[in-house]
Amino acid sequence: MTTSTTSLAARLAATACVTDAFALADGQVLDSYFDEYRLAADPQLLHDVADAMSVLVPEGAQVLAGVELGGVPLVVALSAATGLPAAFLRRTPKRYGSKQQVEGAAVGGRRVVLVDDVVRSGGQLLAMARMLRVTGAHVADALCVLERPLGGRLLLNEHGVTLGSLLLESDLTTSAGAAS
Repeated sequence: MTTSTTSLAARLAATACVTDAFALADGQVLDSYFDEYRLAADPQLLHDVADAMSVLVPEGAQVLAGVELGGVPLVVALSAATGLPAAFLRRTPKRYGSKQQVEGAAVGGRRVVLVDDVVRSGGQLLAMARMLRVTGAHVADALCVLERPLGGRLLLNEHGVTLGSLLLESDLTTSAGAAS
């Protein structure tokens, strides 16, 4: 890690790493977790994370697509940092109003980069990539703030999606220890 990335990791660890029980959707309980809402609530940290992530956006990207809910503030900030339009992805189509699953920028026929806060198994990003591909979007890349080593990178790679992560879980652990 560079000095600036180490500093950012330390700030993220201090702001968004929580030591407490956290239940995942599959029922697994973690003893600590990354609270993306604490990141999103700190405008300077969110800005700095987006600036750092902007260098990970692949050449030729046309749309950044944030996965609800953690990816939405990130994609807004990353859109502002890069000048690329943003789309917002729901896990399921809205039941009323527009009844859309994809809001914001048009994605059909465009090179879309998925954006999320944390990647664990990769299942959520894979589901979003599949849904976008059905709309005609070209999805070959995904970005996240934090990658946990639970197989997400491998799963996505097996389905033609390259994952770029700003930090690995070990980066935050190391930074938290150094900050203590």
